[in-house]
Amino acid sequence: MKKTLCILFGLMIHGILCAQWRPAGDKLKTEWTSSIDVNNVWAEYPRPIMERPKWKNLNGLWQYSITPLDTNSPQKNDGEILVPFAIESSLSGVQRRLTKDELLWYEREFTVPNDWKEGKVLLHFGAVDWQCTVWVNNIKVGMHSGGYSPFSFDITNILVKGNNKIIVKVFDPSNEGYQPAGKQFNQPHGTRYTPVSGIWQTVWLENVPNRYIINIKTVPDIDTKTISIKVETNAVNDTDIYHAVLFDGKNEIASAKAISGEEIEIHLKDFKLWTPDNPNLYDLKISLLNNNKEIDRVNSYTAMRKFSTRRDENGIVRLQLNNKDLFQFGTLDQGWWPDGLYTAPCDEALKYDIIMTKELGYNMIRKHVKVEPARWYTHCDRVGMIVWQDMPNGDKKTEWQNKKMYQGAEYQRSPESEATYRKEWKEIMDFLYSYPSIGVWVPFNEAWGQFKTVEITEWTKMYDPSRLVNSASGGNHFVCGDMLDLHNYPAPAMYLYDASRANVLGEYGGIGLLFKDHSWEPDRNWGYIQFQNSKDATDKYLEYAASLKQLIKNGLSAAIYTQTTDVEIEINGLMTYDRKVVKLDEQLLRKINSEICKILDKESL
Repeated sequence: MKKTLCILFGLMIHGILCAQWRPAGDKLKTEWTSSIDVNNVWAEYPRPIMERPKWKNLNGLWQYSITPLDTNSPQKNDGEILVPFAIESSLSGVQRRLTKDELLWYEREFTVPNDWKEGKVLLHFGAVDWQCTVWVNNIKVGMHSGGYSPFSFDITNILVKGNNKIIVKVFDPSNEGYQPAGKQFNQPHGTRYTPVSGIWQTVWLENVPNRYIINIKTVPDIDTKTISIKVETNAVNDTDIYHAVLFDGKNEIASAKAISGEEIEIHLKDFKLWTPDNPNLYDLKISLLNNNKEIDRVNSYTAMRKFSTRRDENGIVRLQLNNKDLFQFGTLDQGWWPDGLYTAPCDEALKYDIIMTKELGYNMIRKHVKVEPARWYTHCDRVGMIVWQDMPNGDKKTEWQNKKMYQGAEYQRSPESEATYRKEWKEIMDFLYSYPSIGVWVPFNEAWGQFKTVEITEWTKMYDPSRLVNSASGGNHFVCGDMLDLHNYPAPAMYLYDASRANVLGEYGGIGLLFKDHSWEPDRNWGYIQFQNSKDATDKYLEYAASLKQLIKNGLSAAIYTQTTDVEIEINGLMTYDRKVVKLDEQLLRKINSEICKILDKESL
């Protein structure tokens, strides 16, 4: 009887909590909106590349308030907000725009699991846009600026038994500040979308040992048949040993050790390559040892693959995967959602766009001026999707205000802007360094805030020599990096050619097709070219695809179609913004896209 009453009481509380939250506003929603459970939102482990067993999710309903900039602490709460959805989004339950003259405050209580009696407790944030300060039990634990990279604080010494309290203060001027904001814009229009502020990725606790692994950087080398692993720990001890064990399924196939401060090198006799058709991954266990005792261990994974360029028999510089020519063909992926904005409604939704891109025959995604949660890149690793990763750059002076950028002059950033760019680009690269699917870094897009191009490109290449660098996709062109990248709308075209680098088409297409029942604003929309029905739009896509085939013969080595989905008033997606309709003929697209991806693969001809 007592057990039954407890269950009924729990269900009643669950019902009350759910009744208090509902999506805000009347804008477009995805099918996943209706299945959100405020007590179990984004419940998956948030960092699959480095996993431990003891963790606790802090997503869910938090208290929030909005105050003037000069406020030291809010006097009252304005209501509840569903974390991890930005306050401007429908799924936050608030849908309120934050201005540059306001602060956003979060507050919630938590308890530490009873079995976390040893070691440290870390408080992790997947991402907070843009600048935040964190207190636990009214004690300041730290600050962080940067809207796209994870960060954490050691809160062990200030925890108490029972309830503990977190307070987070956020400042975010979006595009009116000097920080990277991507396509966020306080007055959304055209290719500029609703801004996001505050917590937009998972918040979580983790129990770690007193000495623990902070980060790992894994670099495969198929030519030398090795995997190099750099381990970073919170405290250096000369007697520590790093131990890595590689598994193919359940079978251990290799292992290696290194003393503290040295890279682990795993040597392989033979191995399976990672490709879009066969995305083979190896499980990896990395331990921190002292006196033969395991102090800490993380579960990870890696893959054997190589991204490079090489001149073919016709003298054309081609992109290569695993020392073989591969035409990389993908979509421009904004990563925006009508209900969650920067944050997908759930992990299933996050994965859906990748799966659909794969099923439409593409082998690559350009993640456009945005960085996704860690799980997105793991999905790409597992599905077999090459990623071109953009830096979400920009500045408060946009390309529209600085016409000189299109006349060959680089943008002159303020010292604060330049320092912020460099800091955040490094943090993003550190965050994503070990994900096998990432093949290309893109520091600049279309000259948005483009500055010191050669220097930034050379730094990026030096910091990660294992990948290619596309210095400026469609921007001002300097002879640096691994490719020359042109943008041309709507039809594909090559109007410049560089004989010393790979030539790629970073954006083209933008075929518009409106589905009124699935649109953000039915009466105000645009595409680079618009059609009234799916057949005509598909025919135009096929026409462009035929042109691509000829361009490939003439020297083109990659192409990116705009775009994966509609976004707000842009209706040039392959799918509607709510992901409920694939707008073009799936079968015809799959056939032609697959042919294009294989056009340089001599083994498939």
